Amino acid sequence: MQTAGFPQLVRSLLILVIIYYVIKFLVRLFLPTIAKKVVEKAAQQYKEQNANQQNAANQDAVKQEKPSETKKVGEYVDFEEVD
Repeated sequence: MQTAGFPQLVRSLLILVIIYYVIKFLVRLFLPTIAKKVVEKAAQQYKEQNANQQNAANQDAVKQEKPSETKKVGEYVDFEEVD
């Protein structure tokens, strides 16, 4: 079994540091673009949902404007109490 020596340890640490800085650079480069797209998509979904709710509310208002026919069972008689 072969053990790692000091040069291999330094090489591994150097590779990890390089990978860290490359990832950090790429995140700073692409994260604002990705975040902007996510916010735009959320805003679009909000607008669509709001429009759908307004359409549903308008349809409900139209339905409520039409009076529903009620069955007339009889006349209403107002009784007065006689002393």
